Amino acid sequence: MLPVDVIVRETGLRDGLQIHPTFMPTAGKLAWIAAEVAAGVSEIEVTSYVPPKLIPQFADAEAVTRGALAVPGLTVAALIPNSRGAERGIALGVHKLNFVMSVSRTHNLKNVRREREESVADFKTMVAMVRALPENKRPILVGGLSTALGCSYEGRVAVDDVVNYAVQLAEAGAAEIVVADTVGYADPVQVRAVFKAVMSAIGTLPVAAHFHDTRGTGLANVSAALDCGVRRFDASLAGLGGCPFAPGASGNIVMDDLCFMLDSMGLSTGVDLEKLLQVRQIVRAALPDIEMHGALARAGLPRNYEYARARRAAEQH
Repeated sequence: MLPVDVIVRETGLRDGLQIHPTFMPTAGKLAWIAAEVAAGVSEIEVTSYVPPKLIPQFADAEAVTRGALAVPGLTVAALIPNSRGAERGIALGVHKLNFVMSVSRTHNLKNVRREREESVADFKTMVAMVRALPENKRPILVGGLSTALGCSYEGRVAVDDVVNYAVQLAEAGAAEIVVADTVGYADPVQVRAVFKAVMSAIGTLPVAAHFHDTRGTGLANVSAALDCGVRRFDASLAGLGGCPFAPGASGNIVMDDLCFMLDSMGLSTGVDLEKLLQVRQIVRAALPDIEMHGALARAGLPRNYEYARARRAAEQH
């Protein structure tokens, strides 16, 4: 098995569905998960541990988590806004807890209803909770920085603010930092500036990118992040998604298009593009009213396309 150069993580089941008004049946969600794993996606953010009254789409969070945990080879992640969510995830045995706070004060108040300093303090509580567990029971705890490249309420976000909260989460005990362009404001020049600053400040801790394609700059921003050394990217099948507390925020970068771009650049993701495109049919069948995006789905693979792993294998012989 050839090594994977870039890790792609599916967030569509959480970020992609959270603003959609039609509930996707649990069986459909689990079919989506199983099909993406079969296509080669090894990490999926399957749900969010928030009260169903806030986001009804996640009323089946426990059932989806348990079903996902039964899929061999899958790293099961879930979003957590607070320590109550962390407690639910720990009890279920989820592999990865994706904590999120906003660099923008206004967005943090609207999204999780508290000051940024309160979010950092709560993250420290989560770290203590995880460290109190037996080593073989500890989930990976990720520090996510929403609105790190722009905010629908505040506009530009200062690079120093992003670095400040990245350092605070890293020092508190985060195993990874995710820098997110929640509302799709970023451009490649800004991406290079922010990611270089964050990566310089936190040293060897892994940094991942979470881009939205609201204004058509998503894949260009991926390329800029690659230049900085980022090798972990969130994306959503068919570009589903958006933030319910960020006016004008549309979907994440398209998982299908991201995997194609990376593979065509010679960077293996371990994903079978044909199988990944077929997963869209599961979502369409369950949610015929949802808007789906994707250039690869429209145009198909180029004639006689050869995967990066196949090209590399041929070069080794």
